[in-house]
Amino acid sequence: MRDGQAPMVRMESIVKRRGQADSGFELRVPELRVDTGEVVALIGESGCGKSTLLDLIALILAPTSAVQFRLHLAGEGAGQDLAALWARGDEGALAALRREALGYIPQTGGLLSFLSVRENIRLPCRIKGVSLADRELETLAKRLGVAECLDRKPHALSIGQRQRVAILRAIAHGPRLLLADEPTAALDKPRARAVLADMNALACQQHLAVVVVTHDLDLLAEHVDRAYTFDLERLSESETRSTCRALDDAKRVIA
Repeated sequence: MRDGQAPMVRMESIVKRRGQADSGFELRVPELRVDTGEVVALIGESGCGKSTLLDLIALILAPTSAVQFRLHLAGEGAGQDLAALWARGDEGALAALRREALGYIPQTGGLLSFLSVRENIRLPCRIKGVSLADRELETLAKRLGVAECLDRKPHALSIGQRQRVAILRAIAHGPRLLLADEPTAALDKPRARAVLADMNALACQQHLAVVVVTHDLDLLAEHVDRAYTFDLERLSESETRSTCRALDDAKRVIA
């Protein structure tokens, strides 16, 4: 917790169960927190549940059960009881939180090929109903090194430029929580380090909280404040359980 503030995201005793009648996967999250201004990594092999956990935080998936699941934004007092919103099926309130508070970077970047970079960046602002002045857009683009790309289409960009544009689009509408699913998967090491450095700087400069899903430990030592990993347990041929746990000293363990 920083400066006496409540964590932006607080999860306690969360369970998410997925699967069919003849097979199942259960994710357990005993405790997780994300503070404002920090980068949190979800680390693990394919199939361990890290993307499921990201989708829980992104309010895409409902928890099967939850003792505590809260989102605390600045000036909100006790914050939002997300477990209660899911329990009573308040989709309107959940949709408003997704729109207002969250920015999401899918693994593929998710840019629309028929829109220019400028139009892609403005799209979440239009959905949220806020304006983004050209000067502000250009300042953000310059900060991320894509100012010269604003009037191009995504196909005319390098892979690294497309990923930076995806980051810019995700923050343009002013979210407080930035979520990224394997944002460096398609990048070489130098570009991947640059993208993570960008997200780290944005967390500090814009007082965001950032959650990054990754399987690449080598990239995180310089840019992560907290990390969680997953212990997989095969209960039977058709049942798997994954338990999320914190790495006590993320920088030391990763390094």
